[in-house]
Amino acid sequence: MKEASFSLIGYKFPIVKLDMSKVKAGQNEFGLNILPEGEFSIKKKSFLLRFVFTAFLNGEEVNPCVEITCEGMFTFKEVVTIDDIPAYFYANSIAILFPYVRAFVSTVTLQANFQPIVLPTMNLSGLSNTLKEHIKVIE
Repeated sequence: MKEASFSLIGYKFPIVKLDMSKVKAGQNEFGLNILPEGEFSIKKKSFLLRFVFTAFLNGEEVNPCVEITCEGMFTFKEVVTIDDIPAYFYANSIAILFPYVRAFVSTVTLQANFQPIVLPTMNLSGLSNTLKEHIKVIE
C-alpha cells in the first residue's frame, strides 16, 4: 500500500468573533463567505491552511455577525518546493478541513443561545484556485 503524500497534523480556531446583536429571533437568512489562504514552509515541509469563515446579515458584508478562523497544519512526505505540491492537495485539504469548520460554526452559534448556523455540505473544489492565489512561502 502506498503511503499518503500529505497528512493533517492538527487544527485550531485562533479567532472567533460573534456579534449577534442585530440578529432578530427566527432570522436565519445569512450571507456566507469562505476565504482560504495558506503558508508553505520549505524547511518544515508543511502547509498551514487558514479558513476565514464569515456570516453576515444580507447587505451587511462589512460587519459580519460571525467571523471564525480555522487553521489546519498539513505535512508532506516528498515535497521540497511549492511546485512539488500535488495539484489535488489544494482541493483535498479544503475538503478535509471543512467538516471541522462546519461543526464548529454550528456549535458556537448554538452555544451562544441563538438558532445555530448550520452550513450545508458543500463542494468547495472551486476554492482551490483561490487558495493557490493566497499562498505565502516561508523558509
